[in-house]
Amino acid sequence: MNMRTKKILIPLFRDEVAPRFDLAGEVLIVTVAEDGAVEGRQGLVLPHASADDLCDLVLSRDIDTVICGGIEEEYYHYLRWKRVDVLDAVAGTAEAALTRFLDGRLKSGDMLFAGGGDHA
Repeated sequence: MNMRTKKILIPLFRDEVAPRFDLAGEVLIVTVAEDGAVEGRQGLVLPHASADDLCDLVLSRDIDTVICGGIEEEYYHYLRWKRVDVLDAVAGTAEAALTRFLDGRLKSGDMLFAGGGDHA
């Protein structure tokens, strides 16, 4: 393992970034090396959808960045207070979001669906 890996968590709905943080039934956790190489991927099915439980998972797994769709303000601020980066209002497939994140180009509000372009 490299000196400093980063962990990214993406709440999922099928293969897409879940439209709502609090309704996600599963997540993808990706471990990324300092050089940007993906070191590991883990899919987790959650026992039930819960923003509180998802925040607990983020903290217990030492997640550095959450890439999500809609997230209630209180959870957004809680995660930021806990030093977790949150890229919210992202729409598209989890793979497209992850690829763009790894390229250093993902921003909050990005729409990544095919044919949707970067700007609506």
